[in-house]
Amino acid sequence: MKPSPSSHQDENDVDSEEKEQGTEIEVNEEALPSRAAAIHEEIRQDGEKELERDGMALLWSAIAAGLSMGASLMAKGIFQVHLDGLPGAFLLENLGYTFGFVIVIMARQQLFTENTVTAVLPVMHKPTLGNVGLLLRLWGLVLLGNLIGTALASLAFAEMPIFDDATRQAFSAISQKVMENTPGEMFANAVISGWIIATMVWMMPQAGATKLIVIVMMTWLVGLGDLAHIVVGSVEILYLVFTGQISWYEFIWPFALPTLLGNITGGTLIFALISHAQIRNDMSEAAKEEAKAKQREAKQQEKQR
Repeated sequence: MKPSPSSHQDENDVDSEEKEQGTEIEVNEEALPSRAAAIHEEIRQDGEKELERDGMALLWSAIAAGLSMGASLMAKGIFQVHLDGLPGAFLLENLGYTFGFVIVIMARQQLFTENTVTAVLPVMHKPTLGNVGLLLRLWGLVLLGNLIGTALASLAFAEMPIFDDATRQAFSAISQKVMENTPGEMFANAVISGWIIATMVWMMPQAGATKLIVIVMMTWLVGLGDLAHIVVGSVEILYLVFTGQISWYEFIWPFALPTLLGNITGGTLIFALISHAQIRNDMSEAAKEEAKAKQREAKQQEKQR
């Protein structure tokens, strides 16, 4: 019988084969069947650490991320005002969309769409009720914190005398463009953005010194495609709420619920499942080869006797 948890940290321990065996997750590429398997295991290791973190630490980090995401709307709005009429303005304007992501990811703050991939891999590896509970706890705390942070950023932009009228009008124009989508379009756009963010997370372990370029490249693509993202979009749509242009109900529907479901679908149900299925097959084949090698070794030992 397993001992009962003796501390808060023990209650948050992820169930895994490695913990049962008292070993660490293998991330050495030479010891694994493929480079993709090494990336998968490194991300799964990070996922376990996130799932086991203290709840208040997760919440505060998520609030900080929500505030940081305000930089995307701020930069995009300022760029729109000052680049108006210039050739290529659309491309440069959407470069501003990347600012919040750069801050959040480089500062290691908790962003909901990152965790739809990282934290879900330990659950796919061992889908126990305990692991599912830890995943839902993480998602709930991070989403709550992100929304609190985005609300604070939007409220500051709306109420504090920071920006001139032209920039405020740019904020409204950017946000109103998001609201032109139907719920179905919100969901479809969010599926693609969830996929792109998941791809970015998958690239990070091998990015090295080019990490900043990867972040800018992938999130710029989200901005250029006018794709829906639950956290960045919340800054934009809540700005409309706080300036009295739309109601709270309109924030929830048609924006928040379809976008949230789309991001989860693109980042988790599609990307993470397919990636995990690929690696699971690699690992199972490696396990079969190891078992065959042990059988051959046992037969040779018997012959020698």
